[in-house]
Amino acid sequence: MTSAMIFETIVTTAAPDGRPHIAPMGVRYEGDLAILSPFRPSVTLDNIVATRAAVLNFTNDVRVFAGCVTHCAAAWPTIAATRVATVRLAESLAHTELELERIEDDAERPVLHMKAVHREQHDAFAGFNRAQAAVIEGAVLVSRLFMLPAEKVDREMAYLQIAIDKTAGDRERTAWSWLVAAIAHHRATATVGLAPGAVDAPSGRPARH
Repeated sequence: MTSAMIFETIVTTAAPDGRPHIAPMGVRYEGDLAILSPFRPSVTLDNIVATRAAVLNFTNDVRVFAGCVTHCAAAWPTIAATRVATVRLAESLAHTELELERIEDDAERPVLHMKAVHREQHDAFAGFNRAQAAVIEGAVLVSRLFMLPAEKVDREMAYLQIAIDKTAGDRERTAWSWLVAAIAHHRATATVGLAPGAVDAPSGRPARH
């Protein structure tokens, strides 16, 4: 079954020397295949090409999404994956381990077709509350500040703030504060055409998400 739906996940990979990398990334599904489409340049892309492995991590700790796009938190702990030669988040509700089957190469945005080879459930998923969903949406906005009009960002953040005010717990309020600070920092320091705080680009090179 092919789905046009995009699901927001945390993708973990590792460089050939074992260095872990964590990035929020949308994924589509085609049967047992997970489809990733990272923009170049991308650490995730480089690591998958080198190791042919990645892990989809499913978590309701939205600080991971916000922390990755704002660089406001220390690296999230990772451990070795069970079957593939990479890493997964040490704390997640579940994870799916992937092996690369083929690449549709593209100068801007390659398409990675990855086969699910192992799944594990670690804890029950009670569902997202509105504040958690708002943080994820806010993290997407922050990852695209370089390409979105300020008016659109402000309008959407104001709407999302309603869910934060009504339903956020401590984790969600912390994550939201990182996003708000990142927007303010971007507006104070941004260079036109460069992606602020890119989470998936090699050092010194901006990336789009």
